Amino acid sequence: KNTKRVPSFRKLLRTSKIKLDNKLKNKQYKQQSAARKYRKEQKKLREAVRDAISRKPFPLEECKKKQIAEKREEEEEEDALPLDMMDEDDLKLMEDLAQKASFLTRDLSSNEPVHVKKRKHESVIDKYEKVPRRMQTEPEKELIHLLPIKDKGGIIPQTMEKPVLNVAQDEEEDTGEMEEAEDFEEPLPVLTPEEMAAQRRQKLQERKMHIAALASAILSEPDNNIKKLKELRAMLMEQDPNVAVIVRKLVMVSLMEIFKDVVPSYKIRPLTEAEKATKVKKETQKLREFEEGLVSQYKFYLENLEQTIKDWKQRKLKKSNVISLKAYKGLAEIAVKCLCELLVALPHFNFHNNIIVLIVPLMNDASKMISELCFEAVKKLFKQDKLGYASLGVVKVISGLVRGRNYDVRPEVLKVFLHLRIKEVELQKDSEDIAPKKKFMTYKEKRKNLSRMQRKWKKAEEKLERELLEAEASESKEKKLKLHTETLNIVFVTYFRILKKAQKSPLLPAVLEGLAKFAHLINVEFFDDLLIVLHSLIASGGLSYRESLHCILSAFHILSGQGDVLNIDPMKFYTHLYKTLFSLHAGRTNDDIEIVLQCLDVMFAKRRKQVSQQRALAFLKRLSTLALHVLPNASVGVLATNRVLMQMFPKMDLLLDNESQGSGIYLPELDEPEHCNAQNTALWELHLLQRHYHPTVRKFAAHLIVGAPTEGSAALSLDLSQRPATELFEVYSMRGMTFNPPVASVTPRRKDTFSQMDAFIDEELNKQLQQHISETVIHKSLDFAKHLKESSLS
Repeated sequence: KNTKRVPSFRKLLRTSKIKLDNKLKNKQYKQQSAARKYRKEQKKLREAVRDAISRKPFPLEECKKKQIAEKREEEEEEDALPLDMMDEDDLKLMEDLAQKASFLTRDLSSNEPVHVKKRKHESVIDKYEKVPRRMQTEPEKELIHLLPIKDKGGIIPQTMEKPVLNVAQDEEEDTGEMEEAEDFEEPLPVLTPEEMAAQRRQKLQERKMHIAALASAILSEPDNNIKKLKELRAMLMEQDPNVAVIVRKLVMVSLMEIFKDVVPSYKIRPLTEAEKATKVKKETQKLREFEEGLVSQYKFYLENLEQTIKDWKQRKLKKSNVISLKAYKGLAEIAVKCLCELLVALPHFNFHNNIIVLIVPLMNDASKMISELCFEAVKKLFKQDKLGYASLGVVKVISGLVRGRNYDVRPEVLKVFLHLRIKEVELQKDSEDIAPKKKFMTYKEKRKNLSRMQRKWKKAEEKLERELLEAEASESKEKKLKLHTETLNIVFVTYFRILKKAQKSPLLPAVLEGLAKFAHLINVEFFDDLLIVLHSLIASGGLSYRESLHCILSAFHILSGQGDVLNIDPMKFYTHLYKTLFSLHAGRTNDDIEIVLQCLDVMFAKRRKQVSQQRALAFLKRLSTLALHVLPNASVGVLATNRVLMQMFPKMDLLLDNESQGSGIYLPELDEPEHCNAQNTALWELHLLQRHYHPTVRKFAAHLIVGAPTEGSAALSLDLSQRPATELFEVYSMRGMTFNPPVASVTPRRKDTFSQMDAFIDEELNKQLQQHISETVIHKSLDFAKHLKESSLS
């Protein structure tokens, strides 16, 4: 599993090695200085705490009492022992010892010296045991350090106990104050849904007007209003949850259109140190500032788009929760659309490779809409890329993606290669030496061969030729060929890897289709190995008939180009195509017929000298049978191929005669075209095709039944005779539910009008009806009990 992440824009920016080293050194120096400063502060703090602990705070009165008591003791001692009785040396020693604190605080019972070091063997338990213990009967009181007092003896720190208040009373007072404050606050007005919608519309309209004003100002004067571009880009971080999604979408699209209009037609490079140091004109300096600001804003804009896509892919929400996860999908789709537009519109500008790195992996995205957007953008880029720089960058990223994902990508990723505009590459290096090159005369040659006047004219002529060359071909043909060759090499390396390592991958049809298109550009050294691989794929039986058709087409493209020099018999490919013809889909999805028509064109039209008469007769008979079963456009294409066969091989008119040629009978079920005795049958299918409902099919059938003449009354019109079979297949296609040629509209017949409505009624019946109508109707009362009364009386 590949854990390599796609580098971001910041990482992909090119920075010199010296600049990176300087940044690293500055960072390390800052860290070291910060650590040094922190250690000094901690050391000072520890010393201050140690001093504060060692000095116990005493009240000022006690200190004075203590000093008075000490003086009295000294006087008593002086009285007890007069100084006259002490030697001078002893007196001096006593004074020196009195100045040392260790002499006063020392435990006299111990025999250790004053400055004895701590013993290493002293255990931690012994140290702990020496610490005096005290019972914690009441909680320690918290002290508040006050300003110290300074006297003759030194600085005396002052402290006081922190007063302890009743916590319950404080809480009650606080809650009471909060309730009073809440009572004084006015309640927020509650908006109805209609008012909220109106307020949202108003905010949205204000943002739209602001975006429009900034965009119009930037487009009118881009040089002077580059700062407004930054202001507009800042609106990508809209924080109002009511309008954040729509505003961000509008800003994305607006910035995309602005960059498409404002960006110059050249790539902006960073200035060197020497260029920055030189003095330039005001106009040049203004242009430099504009270009620098434009590139930086363009970079930040692309980073915002990238971050939007990453947030959606990783399902991450910002801390502000301004936008929901569902809304992030819409934002990501707009961001992808903007990137696709910039990919196609600005292939020459800065950071184009970074956009490619973003877009190509999204071609394999699970979202169908995003993947289709990226496919269409890459297709457009391939079609409009004339030189090949952008195409080479995309192909490199696709190749790395396929290899990095272990060939687990969608087939459409490889089908994009089919849209490359590559028609020729550098197949032989000697062709450069053979091709004549334009050379200009040197100065010595001019002096030797030309007079002074001729040299003057020659100089002017060469100058004009150089200018014409620059104006005529800004993109040299050699450079273009070199880029195309490198691009195609990467494409073939990708194809060959899949053929070698992933033959059962769903990418195989796309690989075979690509080989069929670019096979004529493959180097001759790979032909033998490639044909062996293609034949083994067909013989394995694991391919669908469409994939096998691509294999056949690739093989014949190889053999029809540079493969003519190879002595290879492709009879097995002819046999497989002959066998596959009756397996084709004859319904609405008959796109495979087009591949068959391409194969037949390469197999017979371009290799007619290597095709035997028996093989051509067998294919002509089977194609005529196939034309009875397929749709009209496929029938037209098949009959057009039959016409080419009858004109290319002169003895094809054998099938228009009922008499058999040679021994044996025709075997239509046999899959060997050389041994099915096709010369002993007739093209009776053409008589059925003459009654086909499509008029063009009828024309082709009538044309073939008389031998496909090129002149005379039975010849086809130029519109049908000069078009290839594949083009006729597309022209008469019925994909759009249209019939070509269009069916003539039938005018409805005019109905006869009758003056009398009773014209179809018989005369006697008409008289009875009139008599019945003219009679007056007498309404009588209905008596339902009449018959019951009569029966009871009788």
